Amino acid sequence: MRIALCNEVIAELPFERQCALARELGYDGLEVAPYTLAEDPTRLTQTERAGLRRTAAEAGIAIAGLHYLMRAPAGLSITTRDDAARARTVEVMRALCGLAADLGAGVLVHGSPDQRQLEAGDEADGRRRAAACFAAAAAEAETVGVTYCVEALSPHQTNFINTVEEAAGIVREICSPALTTMIDCSAAGLAEAEPVPDLIRRWLPTGLIGHIHFNDPNRRGPGDGALAFAPILAALKDGGYAGDAAVEPFVYEPDGPGCAARNIAHLRAILARLPA
Repeated sequence: MRIALCNEVIAELPFERQCALARELGYDGLEVAPYTLAEDPTRLTQTERAGLRRTAAEAGIAIAGLHYLMRAPAGLSITTRDDAARARTVEVMRALCGLAADLGAGVLVHGSPDQRQLEAGDEADGRRRAAACFAAAAAEAETVGVTYCVEALSPHQTNFINTVEEAAGIVREICSPALTTMIDCSAAGLAEAEPVPDLIRRWLPTGLIGHIHFNDPNRRGPGDGALAFAPILAALKDGGYAGDAAVEPFVYEPDGPGCAARNIAHLRAILARLPA
């Protein structure tokens, strides 16, 4: 299991320094929020994409994945009744699959709570529209060789797809080998009826878990809250999880680099103590 750092945690640094710092701290990769790269990341040129990939490689770190996909460009939604806005959203979803492939990132994580809200009285149609968007993204992901993950988020963030069960229902409905779901520890700790380690042990054998986010329900990183990560890491190891995981805090105290350092140190210390 590779552990990446979500790059918005240190987004105030130039990309070259983000890569170097993540490597220095003990991360295996960066998980990139595309909005940190450009106002419209889908318009990055091939030269710019190659440069980003080369910068990471020269720092000895992978660009492991993309997340927070719908923040830029503005005006995107997978649930909106506006056909033009939704068509533009699908266009961006497809383009981000290509960006991920160009950067060497194997996984895209679709969270983006503000861009998937269901309107009152339009819930059923909103869900159908969203499923069609995910199907289009899955088809493109298959074509370019990446995996697109539907992320369950807590009801505090969105009223659509709050549990792994709900996300898995969409994945099973679309039935694409390039579409999976994932487990976000913070969201799971807030929305799921069972503890996160039990959730992992239940869902890993299904083959539907394509990614993991390490964070605490208090919106901070591993070790900065009450969520115990030793049982979580043990469940992943016992289940043979060999995919990528990413540290994704939302609250940075005292600052992003400090959080990034403390969180990976906490995880590495636990991993070192787990039985071989």
